Amino acid sequence: MTDDWPVKAYRNRAFIDRADARPLRILAEYLEPHARFEDLNISDTIVFFGSARILPRDEATRALEEARAGGGDVGAAERRLALSRYYEDARELARRLTRWSKGLEDTRRRFVVCTGGGPGIMEAANRGASEAKGINIGLNISLPEEQHGNPYITRELAFEFHYFFMRKFWFTYLAKALVIFPGGFGTMDEFFELMTLVQTRKLKKKMPIVVYGTGYWDDVLDFDAMVRHGVIDKGDLDLIQRVDSVDDAYRYITAEMTERFLDDPGGRL
Repeated sequence: MTDDWPVKAYRNRAFIDRADARPLRILAEYLEPHARFEDLNISDTIVFFGSARILPRDEATRALEEARAGGGDVGAAERRLALSRYYEDARELARRLTRWSKGLEDTRRRFVVCTGGGPGIMEAANRGASEAKGINIGLNISLPEEQHGNPYITRELAFEFHYFFMRKFWFTYLAKALVIFPGGFGTMDEFFELMTLVQTRKLKKKMPIVVYGTGYWDDVLDFDAMVRHGVIDKGDLDLIQRVDSVDDAYRYITAEMTERFLDDPGGRL
């Protein structure tokens, strides 16, 4: 028997891990991030979604050289190198948006880059924000494979979620802009959940939504076919802006956020 027996319920790990305590664990994933965001005065984010598997250009170049020298899968390595363009674009876009937000006259921290905290496009966006000497957020999720926190997240804003739906809540709740880079199931899941909330007006704030990389998205997702088949309205396509360059994405996002959230005080809600 230990000196601190009996254990307080909230310190009883065996109880906290039980199914009975699931509501407490869910509530903790709301309250603990909320407290941290309040402490750091964060109320606005720019959210980047995209694949965890896309490499930086230098790593992809090195992998291709190794494949050619060692008889590896050159075709796969060439595809990874081509995709690395999106890593570098996400990095540059996050860097430029962070510099822009830091230059605003509003003294509050505004429009902070936020990602899922993992590698690939997420790492690229956190990295770009860090290179601009800006704070940035990583909403990581515990997974058996693939996901791990990247080293560019601001330490005080690195999170580890168990529940996908609580992580998605924090993506959505603070977001003032959304940028979707090429990705797989996870990216599609996050993108379409946000689009459903926007389309059905459950999410009342109007925010710029950028779909980056028409070559990729036209290959894997035919928005126009959805219109032709009548499963979405033609006007629904106006909810997104499709772009292919950092310049176009930067101009669109900053102009839209200036109009909606800086020039119009009501847009802050």
